[in-house]
Parts: sequence; C-alpha cells; structure tokens
Amino acid sequence: MTALPPPDLLLPGQAPPAPSKSSLTSFLNRLQPTPETVVLLLAVFIGSSTGMGIVTFHYLIHLIHTVMLEDVMGIISPGGPWTLACIPALGGAVVGLMRWHRPDFGPGISALIAATQGLRELLPLRPVTKMVAASVSLGTGASLGPEGPSVEIGANFGMLLGEVLQVSRERQRLLLGAGAAAGLAAGFNAPIAGVFFALEVVLGTTFATSAVSVVLLAAVVAALIAQIGLGSQPAFTLPMYDVRSPLELPLYLGLGLLAAGVSIAFTETIQFARHCFRGEVPLVRWLGRIPRPIHPAIGGICVGLVALQWPQILGIGYETVEAMLQDVEFSLPLLIMLLVVKLGITAFCQGSGLVGGVFAPAMFLGASLGSAYGKLLAANLPAIASHIAAPPAYAMVGMAAVLAGTAKAPLTAILLLFELTRDYRIVLPLMAAVGLAAWLVEGSKVRTDSELNPEQMGFNVAPDRNVEILQQMSVAAAMHESFLILKATQSVLEAGLALTQGKYYSALVFDCTDRLIGIISLQDIERAIALGERPTSTLVESDSVAVPWIEQAIAEICTLEVLYAYPDELLSEALDRMAARGLRQLPVVDPDDPHRVLGLLDREGISLACNVAAVSEALAPYVLLPNAAPAVELSEGDRAA
Repeated sequence: MTALPPPDLLLPGQAPPAPSKSSLTSFLNRLQPTPETVVLLLAVFIGSSTGMGIVTFHYLIHLIHTVMLEDVMGIISPGGPWTLACIPALGGAVVGLMRWHRPDFGPGISALIAATQGLRELLPLRPVTKMVAASVSLGTGASLGPEGPSVEIGANFGMLLGEVLQVSRERQRLLLGAGAAAGLAAGFNAPIAGVFFALEVVLGTTFATSAVSVVLLAAVVAALIAQIGLGSQPAFTLPMYDVRSPLELPLYLGLGLLAAGVSIAFTETIQFARHCFRGEVPLVRWLGRIPRPIHPAIGGICVGLVALQWPQILGIGYETVEAMLQDVEFSLPLLIMLLVVKLGITAFCQGSGLVGGVFAPAMFLGASLGSAYGKLLAANLPAIASHIAAPPAYAMVGMAAVLAGTAKAPLTAILLLFELTRDYRIVLPLMAAVGLAAWLVEGSKVRTDSELNPEQMGFNVAPDRNVEILQQMSVAAAMHESFLILKATQSVLEAGLALTQGKYYSALVFDCTDRLIGIISLQDIERAIALGERPTSTLVESDSVAVPWIEQAIAEICTLEVLYAYPDELLSEALDRMAARGLRQLPVVDPDDPHRVLGLLDREGISLACNVAAVSEALAPYVLLPNAAPAVELSEGDRAA
C-alpha cells in the first residue's frame, strides 16, 4: 500500500490522501476470478498459513520446554528441589518484559468477532507477539493450554487477509471463522471439531453454504500441514470406550451435573483472579498497585511453588490427562486435590497476564472429575460394580462436559471427543453429559468470552465499566417511550406496511380492550408471506373459514408468550432475559398491571444508555470547572427538531 506523507509535510488544511487499494486486490480485480475460485484460494491460503503457524508454535513450545525444564534445570537442580520454582518464575519475567515493551499482545477472539460486526474498532493484529509470549508461558510451565492461542493465530491470519483484500464485513467474518477453524483443527488434529467450532462460536447463525465451504477447506488444509509437521497422532491416545449396560446412562447425567458446577466455578474463578490483579478485591487491593509487567512473574512464581507439591499441574498437562485415560493409578484424594489446585492455579495464570488458553486446563479438570466420579461410583455401588464402566470412560466424558460448559461449545466438545476416540458407542453418554452441562451453564448467570457480551453488543466503553453500568442503571433510563401499536384484528398486509413504512423492527399487539397480548416482528411478517406464497397455502383456515393469507389477522401469527421488563429493575437483569431467549426487545410494563405498557427496551437503547452514562461521567469534572466552555446555544429550529 502507498505510504502516507508525514503530517509535517502536509500543507495547512490539507487532508492526508486516502490509501489506495493493495496491489493484490487490484490484481484480483483485473483477473476477475469466479466466486468458486476465490473461495478455493482463500481457504487454501488461510489453511496453509495457519497450519505452518501452528507447527512453528508447537516447535517453539517444545524448544523452550527442552531448554528450560531440561537443560537449565539440569544446571540448577543441585541447589535443591526448590529450584523447580525458578523456571516458571523466569518465564513469567520474560513475558512481563514483553508486556513492558508492548502492553497489548493483540485482540482476542471476542474482540475480533466484534470488529467484524462493526461494533468496535479493530486493534492492531500481533499474531507473532502473542505466539512468542504463549510459547514462553507454556514452555516454562504455565498452567494453560495451546489451543486458545492456536485459534487466535488462525483468526489473526484470516483477519490480516481480510485487511489486505479490503473485503466487506460479511466476508471478513467468514475469513475469521475459517482461520479459527484452521487453528483448532491443526492444534488438536481434529478438523471436524475445528469446523463446528467456527460455525458454532465464530459465525453463529449467520453462515451459509459458501461459508461452510471456506471453513471446511481451511480446516482440512491446516490439519494436513499440521500432520506433516507434527505427526498424524491425535492430541490424546484414548482407550477403547467400554459399554457395560444401557442402564448406566443416568450415571452420566450425574457427571454432567457435576461438570456444569466445575465449569461455572472455573469461569468465575478466572474472573475473580483478573479482578484481584486489577486491585478490585479489597483484601488484595495492593496487587493493583504493582506495575502490570511484574504480574506475569508473580504468576510464574506461584506456579513454581505449587508445582513443588503437585508437579502434575505444570504446563499443558497432557501427560497427566493421558495417564488418567490409561487408568494409571491415581488415588481419590489426589484426583480431588488436582482438580481444585489446577482450577485455582490456571485462574491465577490467566489473571496474572501469562498467555495461553483454557481448553487444555478444562479437559484436565474434566478428566480429574470423571476419574474421581468413576472411583466413587465403584466404591459406593458395589452391587452394580460389574455394570459400571471403568474410571477412564467417565474421564473421557468428563473432559467433553467441562469443555462444553467452559467454552459454551457443546457440539465442538462432542465432535472433538468423537474424533479422538473414533468410537461411535461413546456418543450417547457424551450427548447426555455434555447436553446437561451446557444447558445448566447456559441457564446460570455465568458469561464467558465466547458469549455475546456487552462489548460485542456495541458498548464501546471498557467492558468492566459496562458491567458496572448495567448493574446500576434501571430499565426506565434506557427504554423508549414511543413504540408502534397494532390491533390484533389488523391484517398481515396492514401490519407489514406499518412496520416497513415506519422502519420499525417490531410492534406491540393489543386486543380490542387495549390490553397487550403479544409482539410481532418483521420476521413474523416475512414468514407469513413465505408460507402464503406457496401454491398449496394461498388460503388460511381461520375459525373454520378459509381466508386469503394476506387478510389473516396478526393475532394468529404474533408471539403471544411475551417476556416483560419492569421500569425499576436493573438493566443487567433485563439483558440476561433477552440473552437467554435471543430477543432484541422487551416490553416494559407496569408491575401492578402487566397489560399496561410503559415503554420498549431494545439492545440499541441499552447500548446508547451505557455510552451516554460513561461519557457523562467522563465529562462531569470538566463541566464543573470555571473555565469550561459554555454549552452551545440551540436555535429555535434545532430545539423543535
């Protein structure tokens, strides 16, 4: 791209010239390839670059691990067992120096998704910096995993390609999903799970057939390159799944219940650790006064000290997980202790600023939970012990259940374990435990990074400040008092014209006594038109009389089971209800009379209220200053507008 002249060389009042399109974009425009060719080229490029990046990432981890935990440890080990704590501390110090030189290692996956939706500005992409920081963290023993950085490496490649080609936001998000799928596919050697991770977490419900094609090709190419560079073996060597009895299925539901609790505790502990290092927890407020570049060293020291007693928590932990899966003898107290310690130390690593993901720790927690659960069943149910599978079976299912609850990706977890075991018999208990765990976590108040958070909804102020505003502001401060009202007897045509001409997304439906009975949206109108245009559906049965669909009353197609918000409740509570059902708006009603509507609450109103509150708070000190600029006087016409 052509370089812009420095500001001091511009004439007074002269604006910098607009950057020209890249030479690659110009070349593609002249070449005019078919859409299928473009899809193939993009998929192959993203998959190959991500695959090579993941291979380099794993080689870096292995190199640093060999140098630090073998060579350096061999030199200092005569000083005593305590020298083991020096290695993670040294790794944390290196990461701290990197943070001192460059505080931001680049956006995470949630920030990248928000950028492709146009909800926030795209921060500078630094995939190499994040890869090196993650390699140092993991190679020196940080209790984190490589899959999160692997996904972000692929996502960064996809975003960089979108920036170079200057594609639309829709295509940019597609490239982001392809990169994320390639990263997970190469990291786990599980291309199917990588594809579903991109479709489930990154693209959501917005993908089409062309999107699936790009994601599939990128994942396959990345997995192929990773197999060439790292070998074709999967991340874990899992045993054959042992089916004892179909009556064992309820026991897996119990495991899913426990996995949901572990997932919630894991997520909440990570958030608590982050608050601690920001100085937001009273007892450890002093941590916030320590310079941020020193935090990773503190995290490394704690990892090293804990590893003196429980060395299994060091590093990624795949060896310990595989030992549990191969039924190596672990006592029940040791499994429970590893579960608790790994959960706490992983949260501490995340909070301190060490770089890594939570996929591997989540599977470690799931394997520990499943093994302990299997041992408890065998010890407490001796009468049916012959009909209960061995602890490794429960360890495998526990891995998927905790991963699904932590990452909010149940399909990815099921397919990942299915790909690793290649045993169809495990699918039924997997679906039972994973489904229950994901449902329970979804119904809780927990909000993970993969979910639609306030930052992704367009709140441009700091995410933590958003949460504080949502927990303090009432619904009345964000609701609209003007909204569209339709009568239940109006036709589909009349409702559609009212919505489109007034540019409303939805309208409230009232009966003849002016009582709220439902809500109708543009999607409802569109669905009614699509059904009515079918050759066999030109008429609609209404009260035993066939009427043209266009004259159908909207009372028959609107949503009658309406969720409400109340003016004096907190925005955070209303937003939780909206997120649970995927709603865009809620009617605000009188608590004493639910049929009396006071206003309409929608996501745009919540976003505006949060941003107004944040900016007002920032302006407050300047408004009170004696030399503050006077407010701009509006004309009569402006006031009327």
